[in-house]
Amino acid sequence: MPVFYDQMNKAVNLPATPQRIISIVPSQTELLFDLGLQEQIVGITKFCIHPADKVKLVPKIGGTKQLNMQTIHNLQPNLIIANKEENEQSQVEELMAHYPVWISDIKDLHSALSMINKVGEITGKPTEAVNISNQIFLQFQTLQPAKINIRVAYLIWRKPYMAAGNSTFINSMLQLCGFKNVINVDRYPELTAVDLVAANPDVLLLSSEPYPFSQKHIDEFKIILPNAKILLVDGELFSWYGSRLWHAPAYFNRLINKLTAM
Repeated sequence: MPVFYDQMNKAVNLPATPQRIISIVPSQTELLFDLGLQEQIVGITKFCIHPADKVKLVPKIGGTKQLNMQTIHNLQPNLIIANKEENEQSQVEELMAHYPVWISDIKDLHSALSMINKVGEITGKPTEAVNISNQIFLQFQTLQPAKINIRVAYLIWRKPYMAAGNSTFINSMLQLCGFKNVINVDRYPELTAVDLVAANPDVLLLSSEPYPFSQKHIDEFKIILPNAKILLVDGELFSWYGSRLWHAPAYFNRLINKLTAM
């Protein structure tokens, strides 16, 4: 019986190449489709939105942190693709009692590329996975980091304000852009307006997800941080660590050029 190891260094035993796969992580769902596994994907979350024309045809098994266990059981998967951060540990452990569960743990570009290759191996698409990871790697060679010191804060939520801090994939993307994250706290700390003023970022980046910041919120933050540049950014390109990463470097370059010119 083939044995694969996930990014938690946990052995995942599969008797054969999986033919009924459930993904409970949006960015990894998109990867599975890009690997050519459309016929094998039998369940995804309601937050799995890419590729739009294909995900609408797949049964939904709840949210990333609120899985419908009975629906999953009804679908009889022989592999579930999960993530340490995006899914609830107790629910993942419950699934592990019934099914092979492969868990990713993504901190940076290196671990994202490793995930892509490992998912390709366990799903029987190793060549396709290597092609995708190589293309992403080559795209990141085109990234031109900011040559000036740009101090940023990156918000992911409102009421309460929450930021991307250290030890996050988002922070690793900020670093690749040459930005300095002024939120020098691990994970995703809650912040007050006073905290934001004290952090004193040159630039405040408002993510499009998970909270849908929009133009109307810029005025709100201009009152709090009148001297900061405030921009809306594509949260998918900062936080999705699957095949969507291919699009990130070109977007980052445009963002860096915009901030440098402001």
